[in-house]
Amino acid sequence: MSTRALRTAASGMYAQQINIEVISNNIANMNTTGFKKNKPEFQDLMYQEVAVNPINSSAPGIKSTGTEVIQVGNGVKPSSTQKIFLQGDLVPTNNLLDLAIQGDGFFQIRKPDGTFVYTRDGSFKVNAEGIIVTSSGYSLDPEIRIDENSVGFSVSRDGVIELQQRDGTNIPIGNIQLVRFLNPAGLMALGDNLYAETEASGVPIFGTPGLDGFGEIHQGFLESSNVDVVEEMISMITAQRAYEINSKTVKTVEEMMTMANNLKRG
Repeated sequence: MSTRALRTAASGMYAQQINIEVISNNIANMNTTGFKKNKPEFQDLMYQEVAVNPINSSAPGIKSTGTEVIQVGNGVKPSSTQKIFLQGDLVPTNNLLDLAIQGDGFFQIRKPDGTFVYTRDGSFKVNAEGIIVTSSGYSLDPEIRIDENSVGFSVSRDGVIELQQRDGTNIPIGNIQLVRFLNPAGLMALGDNLYAETEASGVPIFGTPGLDGFGEIHQGFLESSNVDVVEEMISMITAQRAYEINSKTVKTVEEMMTMANNLKRG
């Protein structure tokens, strides 16, 4: 029994270690553009049936068969981490290339190998060819090219991009499409503020910003992380206490085993 209690306490310590690692990643990314916090999820392990009185006795006057059992659990295990896609605050930057999504939706990004990934990070740049790219150099899809003869450009809330000419006229050059998923929590985080489609997320659904539940695009803004520092600190304290209590369980079991071992000497 003591061995099982040790394993159970160890599983609790390991689960809280994972919990702290997830919380620390949330806090580390509190200033990451478009970052969505993670929430760890846990499941209880299988249960074993344990005899209430494992000692059978046939002594006269004693009725004990040892057939009565109770269920005793074997601890806990981390089951998954879930992305929480709550809206982050929109922070003004006065940079024309900064785009933020107010609402659901992702920017679609094309990687050099032709595959597509998705992001909420709208801190775009212009490369040497005039193409709008991410900080990692991946191009926004559909591809948008800025003419070097233009004096500026604007992006409307419904994604229409217009180049501003020297004579004061505006020329539309394309539209930014947004993508959303039936289950965004099923997306796979790739790092670099990018996500990949998975079977759990479902296929991407394309749409126009501001229509059919897609968010609006705000030029000159960036979406901040949705990490709440106070909430994370409370979660960290709770996890620390849970880890401490599990470690005390290990100490208690060790003391019980020592007492049982000393019975013979007494």
